[in-house]
Amino acid sequence: MYQVKNFTNNDDVKILSTLGAFSVIEYQRDLSVSPSEAMIAYYCNKMNVRKRQVICDLSKSDVTVQAGAMQWTVGDVNATTGVKGIGDLFGKAIRGSVTGESAIKPEYTGNGVLVLEPTYKHIILLDVAEWNGSIVLDDGLFLACESTLKHKLVARSNFSSALAGNEGLFNLGIVGNGTLCLESDCPKEELVEITLDNDVLKIDGNMAIAWSGSLNFTVERSGKSLVGSAASGEGLVNVYRGTGKVLMAPVTRGIG
Repeated sequence: MYQVKNFTNNDDVKILSTLGAFSVIEYQRDLSVSPSEAMIAYYCNKMNVRKRQVICDLSKSDVTVQAGAMQWTVGDVNATTGVKGIGDLFGKAIRGSVTGESAIKPEYTGNGVLVLEPTYKHIILLDVAEWNGSIVLDDGLFLACESTLKHKLVARSNFSSALAGNEGLFNLGIVGNGTLCLESDCPKEELVEITLDNDVLKIDGNMAIAWSGSLNFTVERSGKSLVGSAASGEGLVNVYRGTGKVLMAPVTRGIG
């Protein structure tokens, strides 16, 4: 048996959200600062720049996390590579090399608690079932998921335009039923959710962080011709066609 004190029951810690095996906590003040850092910490707090952590209850589900994300565990917790043979290892290596994610994502099992490293980014919890069991992520967003979910490569429909638009050729797809945990530059409160019913969405910039696996994603000229694209003042745009959802940040990722 174990007991954890002065953690989630600390008056400086707020539980932001809970879904499936995951809970997200936020430190309301950064108290571990030196006098020289106090002013920065003060203004960070005013601008909602706060440390956040993910707590994983393994009694609810096994959890797969991004490599290096674990900070501490307590109780009956076992870590495995999640690799199921040579073929699976090769597939994970290829997937990691083209999506920017870690090739091997550790899988944690047991009945204890796993706590991930603190981050100043925003943590988004999603139920993949609400995305008809298939969601595609922009590079670098995956943090953790319940191990009932499977990972796969999703290729762009037109490779040439993807290269011209400085976009990757592949994205990480998550398939199945379970909870997905994303690490986002943008808070959930500012994310725009667009639902398409046999329609089209065009975005000038890398602002979509996730979209339904049922959508056809391409990179295209904004106009029907090179002259039209030049006249519109835009070049290439990200295009999502079909039926499904797109989760979009109001600004390009990494831009404040």
